[in-house]
Amino acid sequence: MSLIERAELFARAAHGAIGQKRKYTHEPYVVHLAEVAALIAGHGGDDAMVAAAWLHDVVEDTGITLDEVERHFGADVAELVFALTDVSRPDDGNRAKRKELDRLHVAQGSPRAKTIKLADIISNISTIAEFDPSFAQVYLPERERVLAVLTEGDAALFAKAQQALEDAREVLSKRRRS
Repeated sequence: MSLIERAELFARAAHGAIGQKRKYTHEPYVVHLAEVAALIAGHGGDDAMVAAAWLHDVVEDTGITLDEVERHFGADVAELVFALTDVSRPDDGNRAKRKELDRLHVAQGSPRAKTIKLADIISNISTIAEFDPSFAQVYLPERERVLAVLTEGDAALFAKAQQALEDAREVLSKRRRS
């Protein structure tokens, strides 16, 4: 079984074990992971990058540790997952302070990690403005600040992420006008 297949099965099991669903669509959470992995594979990501795309939320959202990721998938995948894992904690302050800590963390990541983060942003932005316009007013500026530190990622995905942000802003604008 390939590295990517093992990562997919591992992610499906870990997120499935907690019954995780996408917030607005209520689809199984792995729909998001599959979307991110497909974006990475479609933009020339190597096997470790695609595996990390499947695993990018496993440490944040499940009981899986970074050490377990490294044991199962190696140091390269674990380093990518670490770069994509939020480091802030609730006691670090308000949302703005926590998101800034997370932004600074991902800014330290490799261009490969930043490419995966771009795919993650594209996937997450796609529904936010439509399903939660109030939260989108907070979320979209946060994503714009994160995009500013992802310029070393894949140029085509960077452009797609910028377009996704603009599209979401347009949805919000239309909602306000109607």
